[in-house]
Amino acid sequence: MKHYSSLQQILFLILLLALPATFETAAAQDAQAKKAPVPGPMLDQGTVDYETPEFTLSLVRSSQTVAALKPKGLDSFDFTPGDLLVARSQNGYFHLGDLTLRLRMQDSGDWTNYSTAGARVPVQALPSSGNVLASSDLAPTLPADIPLRITRTWAVENGQLTLHFLIKNKSDKPVQIGALGIPMIFNNVLNDRTLEQAHAICSFYDPYIGEDAGYLQVTRLNGHGPALVVIPEGRTPFEAYNPILDRQGGRGTKPVFTDPTPRGITFEGFYEWMVHSQAYAEKEWNNARPWNPPSSLTLKPGESKSYGLKFVLSDSIRHLERTLSENHRPVAVGIPGYVLPQDLEGRLFLKYTVPVTSLTVEPPSAIEIREDAPTRDGQRAYTLRGKSWGRSRVLVTYADGTRQAIQYFVIKPSTQVVADMGHFLTTSQWFTDANDPFHRAPSAITYDRETNQMVLQDSRVWIAGLSDEGGAGSWLAAAMKEFVQPDKSELIKFQQFVDNVLWGVLQSKDGPHAFGVRKSLFYYQPDQLPPNYYNSKFDWKSWTSWNKQASEAVDRSYDYPHVAAAYWVLYRLARNHQGLVTNHGWDWYLNQAYETSMAMTKYAEDLSVFGQMEGSIFVAILDDLKRENMKAQADAMQNKMRARADRWKSEAYPFGSEMPWDSTGQEEVYAWTKYFGYADKSEVTLNAILGYDPAIPHWGYNGSARRYWDFIFAAKIRRLERQLHHYGSGLNAIPLLSEFREHPDDLYLLRVGYGGTMGALTDIDEDGFASAAFHSFPDMLKPDPYTGDYGPNFFGHAWNTATYLVDHPEFGWISFGGNITTHSGTITVVPRDSSRQRIFVAPLGLWLTLEAGTFEALEFDSNSGTIRVGLTASTKFTPSARLRIERPSQTGGAGLYHPTPALKSERGAYVVPLGSATTWIELAAH
Repeated sequence: MKHYSSLQQILFLILLLALPATFETAAAQDAQAKKAPVPGPMLDQGTVDYETPEFTLSLVRSSQTVAALKPKGLDSFDFTPGDLLVARSQNGYFHLGDLTLRLRMQDSGDWTNYSTAGARVPVQALPSSGNVLASSDLAPTLPADIPLRITRTWAVENGQLTLHFLIKNKSDKPVQIGALGIPMIFNNVLNDRTLEQAHAICSFYDPYIGEDAGYLQVTRLNGHGPALVVIPEGRTPFEAYNPILDRQGGRGTKPVFTDPTPRGITFEGFYEWMVHSQAYAEKEWNNARPWNPPSSLTLKPGESKSYGLKFVLSDSIRHLERTLSENHRPVAVGIPGYVLPQDLEGRLFLKYTVPVTSLTVEPPSAIEIREDAPTRDGQRAYTLRGKSWGRSRVLVTYADGTRQAIQYFVIKPSTQVVADMGHFLTTSQWFTDANDPFHRAPSAITYDRETNQMVLQDSRVWIAGLSDEGGAGSWLAAAMKEFVQPDKSELIKFQQFVDNVLWGVLQSKDGPHAFGVRKSLFYYQPDQLPPNYYNSKFDWKSWTSWNKQASEAVDRSYDYPHVAAAYWVLYRLARNHQGLVTNHGWDWYLNQAYETSMAMTKYAEDLSVFGQMEGSIFVAILDDLKRENMKAQADAMQNKMRARADRWKSEAYPFGSEMPWDSTGQEEVYAWTKYFGYADKSEVTLNAILGYDPAIPHWGYNGSARRYWDFIFAAKIRRLERQLHHYGSGLNAIPLLSEFREHPDDLYLLRVGYGGTMGALTDIDEDGFASAAFHSFPDMLKPDPYTGDYGPNFFGHAWNTATYLVDHPEFGWISFGGNITTHSGTITVVPRDSSRQRIFVAPLGLWLTLEAGTFEALEFDSNSGTIRVGLTASTKFTPSARLRIERPSQTGGAGLYHPTPALKSERGAYVVPLGSATTWIELAAH
């Protein structure tokens, strides 16, 4: 992309060239971009425009597929890739309005595949009148042997654009439809666009695979309205979500239907709305557990069936659910989301115009559901308790026959999930070979869950080399686990890693690159290792197999935040506890964090101009330098970070990285632009996050910020694929939750942010192994076997985990992360989040955080506004709690709460002596 320096473009091209089996090669993409596209036969008759109340619809005259779909009042914007119409006008390219089918005569023989996009022949136009815009018989563009007659109609019904398919069995035998897909072709093609162009004209889309209540949301990259919602017209269930690949790539089944549009870093690929999926479930997906039971349809001779979709606009991403409700669609809202810790009471609110006739759980023992009194505005309300670990499905059936599937994931209590991970990292993943030629011991190293072995070799050397996200992920997760739940025995091991591997091996102690962080400890240098040392099953000829010299380079900025975070965690623990961290004093760790931050801007100047994943750590380090009165270091660091923020201030969309488009730099860009008062840029950043981070009644997609290429770089199953709860989820939740604390009336921010925060825990299995992410393609639907780059995801969880208390105008008193009871105007919340060190009281905008100690409960007197907090008893390492009180939604000190009676303050935190039982303190506004 033109946004990048020539050096970065070269690096990106090299990257693509190294992965020909997965991506279109850079040379092929470049040739395609330079060669003027030739119009295909489908464009011989041109296009025709239609006006609807919400859209200007352009159809290709010969195929009656969509050439453009533009919302009224925004004529320069097209939800479809209309600007690529000429390039995509040849046979094989899918367009909105196409159809795929897999058929057989009832229960006999193999499935036969049919697609309206395979051979473009003008369809037979049918007469249209009244509300019908265009209608056609699709027979000419389908093989002659198809036993069905398919009629497609574009119409305006009740002022809204609809698409109908009428399918009739024209044969004399029953025909079984084993798969029916409606390709959803929207403009998520970022190929050959600058960031400015992409944010102006492109969209992302995400599914609610919810059966009859399902929908597809299409949101603009810039996060602005309008957003498009595709909903069923009639009974057209959203049963499965099928990728349309450009070719078979990596591990996985061979695709049945393909589209030649080259997939890569800048194009995830298209998808289709699957109404029926039994044919896939029998073969291509037979090793996966589908989201919904697969179905088929058998048409008797002469029998017909109609399917349809409706296209409606929402003025804002935040109002998508309002739009659904206005269009008489069922709306489900889960609090705190769709990840259920077993010690937490979840809430479910259902809004629909007809009654619920049944609520069932699959498997039946997974979740207990209790119906509550209706909400303040009459919505049905339920309390849920998770019982059995893993995926589950709540199926709601309404009186009109509509079925709504809501996907949940039940986990252990959050504290136990995190404790399990810490134990797994410091036992099963703890590498101790003192004779390792790469000096990686002792450390938490990458793990393979398929083989239950440590990953000591990989041709992507960083995965086995303790650096980059894919190699540092495990020890970074171990560091952040101690931040959330410090454990003395684990900290002894982690300090050994810091003193024997991180400092002086992974990071230079002295010399020309003092404090520089290596790209990898593992490398490919066969002339320096014993014969046959390297695994011959790996391909060691790619650029990913760095030799020793390349591995020792310190110019990759993304390696530095992990190291800075490790030091900062140990600083915090040494400073605020007694005897937990003993190898060095607190000041040594803080200085190490500072020097590492500065080294990034010195040795990795080209890449450090971009926002870094986990970049929030740098803000925390600067704040602590100021609190410790380390003025010289604080001034130097602030000047460096301001220079970076000033650059972002000058850019329209400052979200670059080494990739042409990315979704992780936003976290740090938001943090520093907010810090330095560049409100316009922090708002641009926030809106962009909302453009790719959805709120959907499905644990896998709710709060799952878009990522689709990191399986290539840090996972075992290497393929380009929408990743569910990859580290973008945890990191992008940081700005969302921070913004919510400034705007506590905006529940949408809390819902999406908390969804990402809890989604990170679904990657941790029952034994504590943490996966890089979940494979969303329907042939897998499982976690990746490598830990890979999970660490940044857990960083986001550790940074965000908290309990939120909200008084919602419709739902009443609700909590994200805690259990609520109310009595005589007093609301009590008992934290059940993984750290129990942060509580936000939304009605007061009050943010309570502990740098030592944990919350046992909080009581809020809604009449007087008084707060009482209960702190857990003292321990050997934590004789005192350290409480920080803030009101992010207010400027100045007006109305700030203070303990009564007064307590001693150190570095801006109140010191609360703890006793042998719960210590209660009262907070009152001054």
